[in-house]
Amino acid sequence: MQKNNFTKGIILAGGNGTRLFPLTHSISKQILPIYDKPMIYYPLSVLMLSKIRDVLIISSLSHIDFFKKLFGKGEYLGMNISYKIQDSPRGIPEAFIIGEKFINEDGVCLILGDNIFYGEGFTKKLEEVVQDKNPTVFTKYFEDPSSYGVAKYNKDGNLSKIIEKPRSFISNYAVTGLYFYDSNVVKLSKQLKPSNRGELEITDLNNFYIKKQNLNEVKLGRAFHWYDTGTIDSYNSASEFIKNQQKQTGNFIGCVEEIALKNKWITKKKLAKNIKSFKSEYYKNLNKLIQSTKF
Repeated sequence: MQKNNFTKGIILAGGNGTRLFPLTHSISKQILPIYDKPMIYYPLSVLMLSKIRDVLIISSLSHIDFFKKLFGKGEYLGMNISYKIQDSPRGIPEAFIIGEKFINEDGVCLILGDNIFYGEGFTKKLEEVVQDKNPTVFTKYFEDPSSYGVAKYNKDGNLSKIIEKPRSFISNYAVTGLYFYDSNVVKLSKQLKPSNRGELEITDLNNFYIKKQNLNEVKLGRAFHWYDTGTIDSYNSASEFIKNQQKQTGNFIGCVEEIALKNKWITKKKLAKNIKSFKSEYYKNLNKLIQSTKF
């Protein structure tokens, strides 16, 4: 069983966001705001909580410049952010083929650019996966998970297969858009055959790992919040949830600058200089953080 340090992260921010038209007619879905910050901040924050500093953002030719303008090379976060183009959507596993040189011999975490995760103990779960170094998927409890890839279990309660959009009940656990793999993921992705819809399927890739008895599962329970913001209802629900949580608790969710400070990737002095000219509520809250004794 091959193990790798998870030092590389990929955010797949491709697609045309057609289910959100006309909102996404002229802009990338992942640039749209989820309450007070761009959608892509949330998946990037998950990689940062996993202590991953080297990140590749994959998007379309028409959208890639949005992300370059937003993040640059990532220096202001103490990170290394690079970019690759996916010229047309050909499935999630293609991200590993596109990112082959970026991944090299390292373990990699891929997260979908429209996925938002929030719940008690989540950071600890990420730390445990990184420490364990085994390929891992995250599943989430749903009363009806049939719109997703659904986890099937054997008699011992272990993950035995993932079934895409099953017509009958399999289990209550859907596979989310957060995946940790070893460097074999590139080779395995190249072996995949396109499905009937002409794409490489992440479910097929996960089942490869399951057959090799090399895929762990982290279950996220009923109280955990996971949003796949590809539809207008889930998009609005996610934004309202973030707004309510931040106002009720006084804590940021998905604030990449705060996480960079906690990780000691940047200093308060550097951050204060970077945001000095910005006047929005987001940056006012950041200034309060800088002035506190929290860091």
